[in-house]
Amino acid sequence: MILGMDMRERALQALLQREPDEKAAAVTALHEAWLAHALELRPEAQLREPLDAHGRSALPGRPDRPLLVLPRDLPPRSPQTAEGHAALIHAVAHIEFNAINLALDAVWRFSGLPADFYGDWLRVAREEALHFSLLQAHLRTLGHAYGDFEAHDGLWMMTARTSEDVLARMALVPRLLEARGLDATPPMQARLARAGDHRAVEILTLILRDEVGHVEVGNRWYRHLCAQRGLDPLMHFRSLAAQHGAPRLKPPFNLEARRRAGFEEAELDELHRLS
Repeated sequence: MILGMDMRERALQALLQREPDEKAAAVTALHEAWLAHALELRPEAQLREPLDAHGRSALPGRPDRPLLVLPRDLPPRSPQTAEGHAALIHAVAHIEFNAINLALDAVWRFSGLPADFYGDWLRVAREEALHFSLLQAHLRTLGHAYGDFEAHDGLWMMTARTSEDVLARMALVPRLLEARGLDATPPMQARLARAGDHRAVEILTLILRDEVGHVEVGNRWYRHLCAQRGLDPLMHFRSLAAQHGAPRLKPPFNLEARRRAGFEEAELDELHRLS
């Protein structure tokens, strides 16, 4: 072990990285170092959130582009056109780039948790980095790059809203927002298959497989924390969703993938109440 190299501090440095390809490479290197037992872990350390010159949070590190707009201001595009096709791949790449940031934020921000919590989320960050890199490479074959189209910031906004409570973070980011990807991916694959983009379908198959595991990580730690605090997981989720203004979910739901991700039948029944 290399003394002085704390895994959570390094995760924060990676989160501050603005250039997407460099962020993905930094996360991969960090996870490799963790697997090699070359990093210290100080779970009890209270790390400070870095601020910019105006006293605002400097997180997350991200490039100047894409331009971030409200979801309702994103122009509709058909994947049957060249521009719409590239815009759809870009939208997924943006989600995966944000997912790197979400996982890294869980690693550095929340103290006092078991070592497996930090290892789990660092592994998630590495897998999200791979997803982003695959999509970025594919986007380049379409004559575009990440940043060429507008995007929205919904995922990070919920991350900011849940920054004070790890239980709220586990409930509303992996278990709610990221789980929506389990529902959205099969229809998206069908659209891309109709457009003849078989490489994108292959990439999304890999992403769906890994995202089941990522949502399972969120489910597992959510239940761990609920048990630790003596809370009923289903009732407390309802409370957190209302408290933090969680978005309403839209069917159809990928129930089979959600079951593999650890959702219980009562929670799947709850989906229809939230839709």
